[in-house]
Amino acid sequence: MSKEMLNALEALEQEKGISKEFVIEALEVALVSAYKRNYGQAQNVEVEFDLKKGNIHVYSVKEVVDVVYDSRLEVGIEEALELNKAYELGDKIRFEVTPKDFGRIAAQTAKQVIMQRVREAERNIIYNEFIAYENDIMQGIVERQDHRYIYVNLGKIEAVLSKQEQIPNEVYKPHDRIKVYVTKVENTSKGPQIFVSRSHPDLLKRLFEQEVPEIYDGVVEIVSIAREAGDRAKVAVRSREEHIDPVGTCVGPKGQRVQAIVNELKGENMDIVEWDADPATYIGNALNPAQVVSVTFNESNGSCLVVVPDYQLSLAIGKRGQNARLAAKLTGYKIDIKSETDMEAINLAKEETGLEKDIKYAEVIETIESQEQEMNEEEIIESIEDLDSEFDEITIADDIGEGNLDAESAEELIELAEERDNVED
Repeated sequence: MSKEMLNALEALEQEKGISKEFVIEALEVALVSAYKRNYGQAQNVEVEFDLKKGNIHVYSVKEVVDVVYDSRLEVGIEEALELNKAYELGDKIRFEVTPKDFGRIAAQTAKQVIMQRVREAERNIIYNEFIAYENDIMQGIVERQDHRYIYVNLGKIEAVLSKQEQIPNEVYKPHDRIKVYVTKVENTSKGPQIFVSRSHPDLLKRLFEQEVPEIYDGVVEIVSIAREAGDRAKVAVRSREEHIDPVGTCVGPKGQRVQAIVNELKGENMDIVEWDADPATYIGNALNPAQVVSVTFNESNGSCLVVVPDYQLSLAIGKRGQNARLAAKLTGYKIDIKSETDMEAINLAKEETGLEKDIKYAEVIETIESQEQEMNEEEIIESIEDLDSEFDEITIADDIGEGNLDAESAEELIELAEERDNVED
């Protein structure tokens, strides 16, 4: 070993970014194993690398003892005192045992170990560099593909794009430049493994952050994204400042901002809608471009009934139900869409059912009043609910709440139940 070795280590540090001290430490550990293996020694040895001259020294480490049982590991106190009168029992003394031909062995070992540690260090450097890009967007170049993955060159490493993460019907050719979303970075035994996506909803979010400075600065916020990659996406946005139009900001002058994103995603249609604190308004915006007449919520199951003009029913539902499906994903509500004509027919049927039930309720009241036996409140309600079972199992409480049972009939039933219950008490 010589200064050439030091120069090589310094060059390695500059070119690969691998610390010289890290390589020397690994080299010293490897040379200890090489010495024991080549010279049949099992004693405690240390290898020291001279940072100034580039020389290597091997030392046998022995403990100072009263009685020597193993000369390879121990040295007597008398011998130790001859070397230095300051030595005491239990001290460690190093004796240089560097073989004359150790330089050749050291060079061979150094080459193997340095290459191994260099690979490990490079892996760690790459991992630490790319872990910062997890859940972020990067630009890469398509290199090749097989039956499982498309391999995208990100500079220092190849990322893998699985079939599930590709945009359907998108064709990837070698040397194509594409933007990908880094979903996961793993540090495996074979080196860092980077998984990327073109279909992830957050790819859309990062693209908007790149194209729209107001989103990157936080003035305009993306609240929700619903995406069917390669076909259509809906993005709900809101502004933190009243004077800024969030939709117009995202679209950009003459649609330039959103068009840049559409081009990157190979023509994927983009609906940008304004988020609203009022759920009905928000759902109406989400069903854009269709117009909404009314929205009725059922909070018990998180669903809503949306009424639209007859001529816009197909537009609201969309091709293969896509518009309604994306709106549901965007808002978090289950959306049932009806035309005005269909809704009028449903309301008419409810009215007719309600009138028929009022007649039936009156008959039940007369029957109960004409009975000689006393009935308590529970028995009266059971009799009424037996009747309700004939009408799709709608309960008396639902009928009163929905207005199907008129107030007078409801009051009669309740008073009758209370009277019967009081008589029984």
